Amino acid sequence: MNVELIPIPGVPEIRPGDDLGPILTDATRKAGIALRDGDVIVVTQKVVSKAEGRVVSEEPDGKAAWVARETRRVVARRDDLVIAETRHGFVCANAGVDASNVGGGMLALLPEDPDASAERLRATFAELAGVGVAVVITDTFGRAWRRGLVNVAIGAAGLPSLVDLRGTTDASGRTLEVTVVALADEIAAATGLVMGKAEGVPAAVVRGVRSEGPLLPASAIVRPPEEDLFRIGQGGERAT
Repeated sequence: MNVELIPIPGVPEIRPGDDLGPILTDATRKAGIALRDGDVIVVTQKVVSKAEGRVVSEEPDGKAAWVARETRRVVARRDDLVIAETRHGFVCANAGVDASNVGGGMLALLPEDPDASAERLRATFAELAGVGVAVVITDTFGRAWRRGLVNVAIGAAGLPSLVDLRGTTDASGRTLEVTVVALADEIAAATGLVMGKAEGVPAAVVRGVRSEGPLLPASAIVRPPEEDLFRIGQGGERAT
């Protein structure tokens, strides 16, 4: 299986109220990218948030106040850095509140419902381009125990965000017992190679992904609290 990563250049600056689906469809056409059934369109959270009006002024209360508003639970804190759980269930730096690529004095917040945003984009591509594509919306998260950032899926439509391989066999014939692949995250991470923050490329096409299984949104990737060992202290006591 071969997988292609095709950046979508020429996307104009997105502003609140812009209809993002037609803008991205037009950008693919101008770039000579003929969308195909089965393609995955990957879009950065920042342009989705801009289009949906999830951009706010840092003044008068400052970034910390917006982080507090977007936080459901503080997981850890060090100086000005807060690792927070958002109402979506994401655990990330500063509850996803970000000042990059939004203009001076402004902050971008995460979309209200990233899976719904992905579904709207998917429907628009189907209508305007006449093809059945999937959509993944990405954001850049750090990871516990590992340095560096990586793109992850915060919204998805039209594909199985999780692929459950339990009960199938590996190449040596051994039955897999615990393997559930976060397919949407794998796709998101791959597109980080062609959608860097400095390149001004907020979208890409991933072609050749083979996905089998029931369609699941990106919210399915969020681990339920009862399965989260990081909430449990030594001796099996649940952390407070």
